[in-house]
Amino acid sequence: MTPALTLNNGVTMPALGLGVFQSPPEETTAAVETALRDGYRHIDTAAAYGNEREVGDAVRASGLDRSEVFLETKIWISDYGYDETLHGFEKSAAKLGVDQIDLLILHQALPSAFDKTLEAYRALETLLADGKVRAIGVSNFMVDHLTRLLEHASVVPAVNQIEQHPYFQQADVQAFGEQHGILAQAWSPIGGITFYRDSGHSSTLEDPVVTEIAAAHGKTPAQVLLRWGLQHGRSVIPKSTKPTRIAENFDVFDFELSAEQLTAIDGLETGKRGGPEPEVVTLETFGMAIPEA
Repeated sequence: MTPALTLNNGVTMPALGLGVFQSPPEETTAAVETALRDGYRHIDTAAAYGNEREVGDAVRASGLDRSEVFLETKIWISDYGYDETLHGFEKSAAKLGVDQIDLLILHQALPSAFDKTLEAYRALETLLADGKVRAIGVSNFMVDHLTRLLEHASVVPAVNQIEQHPYFQQADVQAFGEQHGILAQAWSPIGGITFYRDSGHSSTLEDPVVTEIAAAHGKTPAQVLLRWGLQHGRSVIPKSTKPTRIAENFDVFDFELSAEQLTAIDGLETGKRGGPEPEVVTLETFGMAIPEA
């Protein structure tokens, strides 16, 4: 059974989940079905991924009770604004085939139109009050975005989903979150988005610090990186459509990294972001219509 994390409103969430970013719709259903058979009980999707319907299909096909699967999805920037975000929920819920979403978050800070972001978050607060979602949060919010949000919000976000792996740890964002009761959720927790390293290693999976620790535990580098995130108290949502990798990523609860090993991995910070800078995400460059169905 997956260890659970308790969010700031008392809702519990499995610490490890399956992410479906860039999972083609035609591969998503099988991937989610495989994950649920393997024991996953947390699936992370988004309106912008175009595969919410397939996630919902897989949950129903699993035979599991709806209450057993924690479903998380995200509102895209094109649906920011109060009424627009309320409708964005309706679109996502319909595609997922559910009445209630466990965790609904804003996908980007959209600093170029932060008034729309604030209105979108106000809509999340309404959905929470109405019982249509169990928890609300944000994604890719930096410290200044969180600070501005908290000046207006009546509900502190339960989660901030950010790029977080050994090469880019965002310690300032995590520390701010800890101070305010906002859980850090790592996307790309294995560092799959990284294509750089001054030493010549193109991936965290090839870093000798990681491979040596993996060999010492009889585990894979990916398993070590997930364990590192979990032991730091984060939620991790690795993505894969390959059954062997899906199973491997879940097999991380039977070993523990030492304090020295955690510190060694902490020391791999490069300060280099792999994903887009939050400040460059604008409606003009990243806006796209989210279909009704």
